[in-house]
Amino acid sequence: MSRVRVGSGGVAVAAVAAAAGTKGARTRERLLGAAEQVFGELGYHDASVAKITELAGVAQGTFYRYFDGKQAVFEELVADLSRRVRHAMSVASGHGRDRLEAERLGFQAFFRFTADHPALYRVIRQAEFASPRMLHWHYEHIADGYAEALRLASARGEIAEADPEVTAWALMAVGEMIGMRWILWDEAKAVPPEILDRTMAFVARALGVAAAPAGEGEGPNG
Repeated sequence: MSRVRVGSGGVAVAAVAAAAGTKGARTRERLLGAAEQVFGELGYHDASVAKITELAGVAQGTFYRYFDGKQAVFEELVADLSRRVRHAMSVASGHGRDRLEAERLGFQAFFRFTADHPALYRVIRQAEFASPRMLHWHYEHIADGYAEALRLASARGEIAEADPEVTAWALMAVGEMIGMRWILWDEAKAVPPEILDRTMAFVARALGVAAAPAGEGEGPNG
């Protein structure tokens, strides 16, 4: 009987712990979502823990169970946005039949993420002053994966030989500027099709390959 009681208690404790963990994850997610909005709208200087917790509907005491303060939640927000945008681009580009199609799908995924999370630009730019190490971390993690994908594509003969690191950083700049001009500034949900086509024609020339016909490889969400 004692073994049954101990076992049952263990299951109950585990269930409570799992439920608490799930609830904690949801609370942390709410705080990061609120931080994204507050930092995006107000900027780092004017943002505060009080404004974040008010928007999240969470007590300030609860906030400090997850983050040490404004700097800590800002840095975690940079990391969170960075992980999510990299994941979105990686998943999308993984469906490409060759590197050029992967580029188009990856650019489209970045533009969609930017439209859904306009604070991405503002938060990353604020990191230049609020947390330079996180700014470097964000861009270097994107560039490292991008350069490796370009190196492999070059080895397969899909693109011309070139320094993959330089090419990665250059194409990152292209995507960021196009997104800023036609998504962020226009408050649009997508880059106009003709702008996307011209962008991809430029990318094709940069990679030393023939451009695909306009609109090819867009997929159902293009």
